[in-house]
Amino acid sequence: MTAPLNEIEKIALDLVKSDWDLPNTAESISEAEVVILLSQAISQLLDRDFERLLQICYRIDLGEEKLRRILHESEPDQISMDLANALWERQKQKAEIRKRYS
Repeated sequence: MTAPLNEIEKIALDLVKSDWDLPNTAESISEAEVVILLSQAISQLLDRDFERLLQICYRIDLGEEKLRRILHESEPDQISMDLANALWERQKQKAEIRKRYS
C-alpha cells in the first residue's frame, strides 16, 4: 500500500487540478496515483491538443529545455509518464515555496 499525500503534495495536487482536467480524487490518493492520472491527461493532450499541452507546460514554468529534452529524448510510449513526473515535481517545488512564504 502506498502512503497518502503529505501536506506539500496536497498543495501540489490542488495546483495540478487547477491546470488539468483530472477526475475527483479521494483523500487517500497516493503520489504514484496522481502521476498516473496526470500522465493519462497528458497523453490525451499529446494526441488531441498539443498546443494546449505546451501552453500548460509554459504556464506551470516547467522549463523550455526540460520540456524539449523530454519530447525529443524520451521513448514515445514513455513521454506522457516522463512529462507527468517532471510536472509533478515542478508543482511540488511551487507548493513548497507557497507554504514557506505564506
